[in-house]
Amino acid sequence: MGQACSLPLRTRHPGRKLDAYTPSLQPFLNPVYETLAVVGATGAVGRIVLEQLANRNFPYKRLKLLASQRSAGQQVRFKDETITVELLAPGAFEDVDIVIASTPDEVSAEFAPYAVKEGAIVVDESGYWRMDPKVPLIIPEVNPDAIADHQGIIASPNCSTTQMVVALAPLHKAAKVKRVVVSTYQATSGAGLAGNAELESSVRQILDGQTPGHETFQHPIGFNLIPQIGSEKFEGYTSEEMKMVYETRKIMGDDNIQVCPTAVRVPVTIGHSESILVETEKPLTVAEATELFRAAPGITVVDDLANHQYPMPRDCDGKDDVFVGRIRRDISGDGHGIAFWCVSDNLRKGAATNAVQIAELLQQSVASAG
Repeated sequence: MGQACSLPLRTRHPGRKLDAYTPSLQPFLNPVYETLAVVGATGAVGRIVLEQLANRNFPYKRLKLLASQRSAGQQVRFKDETITVELLAPGAFEDVDIVIASTPDEVSAEFAPYAVKEGAIVVDESGYWRMDPKVPLIIPEVNPDAIADHQGIIASPNCSTTQMVVALAPLHKAAKVKRVVVSTYQATSGAGLAGNAELESSVRQILDGQTPGHETFQHPIGFNLIPQIGSEKFEGYTSEEMKMVYETRKIMGDDNIQVCPTAVRVPVTIGHSESILVETEKPLTVAEATELFRAAPGITVVDDLANHQYPMPRDCDGKDDVFVGRIRRDISGDGHGIAFWCVSDNLRKGAATNAVQIAELLQQSVASAG
């Protein structure tokens, strides 16, 4: 768990509570941010962040790209300009207004405070700050008002948590979620570019009759499932699984929600899938749950078993929504359970898209304050 930032917090654009988050694909009339910095710009998530900034017409006047020594000096084409990637260093955040950062935990722990000290707001995708009590953990469709409490750093949740909570939120609002049993089937891209490369090499080695090697994962991932993501954390649960417990409670503002997770790595490049059983205080029918899903922002329902229609990773690749299907009642329970299947592009809503939406939420709070 990250520690509260001990450096002075000088945020140029403090947040303000919003009744709801309204994503926009239209250009903002008055750009708020002079300088936007993207940290980790050459990584898998960073590249999608840049794509989203362009597609969603995010308001800024100058874009600064930052990365490690390995990537510094590379040139990136963005819209109509070519930008040279600069070295991520303590002095790199001077005159930066907002930062979207996709880095390992230890990098965020070191550099986010430097950005805040310079007066920037950091939207952080690492795991380091998520459970810090002074850092809001935000999914804009779920808890936009919590952004008002930021002190310079705003965290984006773990990818598996994000898609689950987007789906749980409308059920919680209508019937109050008590307990969740979830099994995740997580793509190799959740481990970065190296994860996908290892999947490809593993499959090729097996097809060539070779014994596959492994470095990124605990075992060869080709034609295999690995029921461990992260290290052992608590009573046999892994760090990835406990993130889903703690982050769900923080985002939904309810420490009484019980979550029993099992996280599994699967040989799929993009798209996390989740089998979810949710028990609610007030019973919901399948029809009621389906209508709640359909009405919720950021959710697309694909649910027609007779015609073999349900969410699958290959169909959700490159899309920003959370997809829900196989909605059915819990036939083992007392009428308070709904089971469903949930799929989302882990690099988009699970990472890059959510971070850009948080930045949009900040812009909207500034606009409403003005």
